Amino acid sequence: MDTTASSHTTDTVCVVGSINADLSVVTEHLPQPGQTVRGGGLVVGSGGKSANQAVAASRLGASVSMVGAVGHDEHGGILRDALERDGIDITRVRSFSDVATGTALITIDREGENTIVVSPGANGVLGERDVELAQETIARAAVLGLAFEVDDRVVLTAARIAHSSGGRVVLNPSPYRTPHPDLLAMVDLLVVNELELADMVGADVTAKPWEDICRALFERFGIRSTVVTAGARGAVVLSHGDGTGPDAQAHVVPIAAITVDAVDTTGCGDAFLGAVLAGLADGRTVVDAAHKAAAVAAYAATRRGAQSSYPTDAEVQALLGSLDHDAAPAWAH
Repeated sequence: MDTTASSHTTDTVCVVGSINADLSVVTEHLPQPGQTVRGGGLVVGSGGKSANQAVAASRLGASVSMVGAVGHDEHGGILRDALERDGIDITRVRSFSDVATGTALITIDREGENTIVVSPGANGVLGERDVELAQETIARAAVLGLAFEVDDRVVLTAARIAHSSGGRVVLNPSPYRTPHPDLLAMVDLLVVNELELADMVGADVTAKPWEDICRALFERFGIRSTVVTAGARGAVVLSHGDGTGPDAQAHVVPIAAITVDAVDTTGCGDAFLGAVLAGLADGRTVVDAAHKAAAVAAYAATRRGAQSSYPTDAEVQALLGSLDHDAAPAWAH
């Protein structure tokens, strides 16, 4: 599918995947192997890559449904309540009585960089049957968001339902593992960072022209539309037209980053993803959705936490309005 708006008749987003409790602590610097460092107070927040993306999309005005799992424990109750407060339909979020809620242990340094260790918990128990029971929810969505903090079979089953129903499938293969060819055949938009992209194509992507990367993604995997994120350096949208080989159409559109004073980059990639999902569901092109997503991710970097840092549409517009005219992306004017 190209970068034009979806023709699907609904305007909803469905996200299938992980829901975690984020346990975060701020330190002067990230510990080295074998080193103990002193940190500040422990903060318990709502997280999980997929839940983060769902919240980011919902705060921008999208109608969002979540398919996932938590434990029947204190963290699980907190996370379900938090999703509902953000207006997300959690009808298909299952509570397991015999497994703990997924947990992410996050360390953040004074520069805003972080390390994250994830314990899957209930996310690892979510199965194909749970996705099949959510078929109606997935099928009515214009856009489906998928990431890799759940089992491959869960992701593949959800993609099949959305693909067969005419919805757009957006894949963020993170934490990275090689995507199944059957899954890639159903992906309308791939969103990756440079490290994930390098793993996919087996090469240093910084040493190749973006046109070559675009062709490689299409010729190896059939991927026509990709967004490659690069943190503070922005992003790039790659789209492939008809044909193969060196004469095939490969379009490259750079997405400028918005410079902010970052205090915590936790969940910024998910903020970007959620904004892309919301933009596509609202009828934006991939390029337009990515431009706005860059602003959403920049805003998120100015606050601590993952979901707690995500802006509403009004807050994004206020950020853009505070920039010099030349610094704001063109769509904001």
